[in-house]
Amino acid sequence: MVAELILGQLEHLSIPPSALRRMWLHQANAGMNRLIASRVLGHEASADESPTVLDTYANTSSAGSIIAFHLNSDDLAVGDAGLICSFGAGYSAGTVVVRKAG
Repeated sequence: MVAELILGQLEHLSIPPSALRRMWLHQANAGMNRLIASRVLGHEASADESPTVLDTYANTSSAGSIIAFHLNSDDLAVGDAGLICSFGAGYSAGTVVVRKAG
């Protein structure tokens, strides 16, 4: 469901998945993150494309994607696009597409 949500938002914004520099996903389950990232990107994501903070902070619930963004966004170049996604119980999910301004 989350991969479909992300792909739908990217399509709505006319952003191909290949244009994403990085994805910061909900930090609850590394296997789930790998699956979502691979469905969105069409290949297994590298640690640079979809960083995790699970090894340091464990399950931080919906805040995990923001923590991952905070710790893994300084190297973005002007114009780089990324996606922040958090999800939780009851099939609730949300995404935000970000682009580094100049």
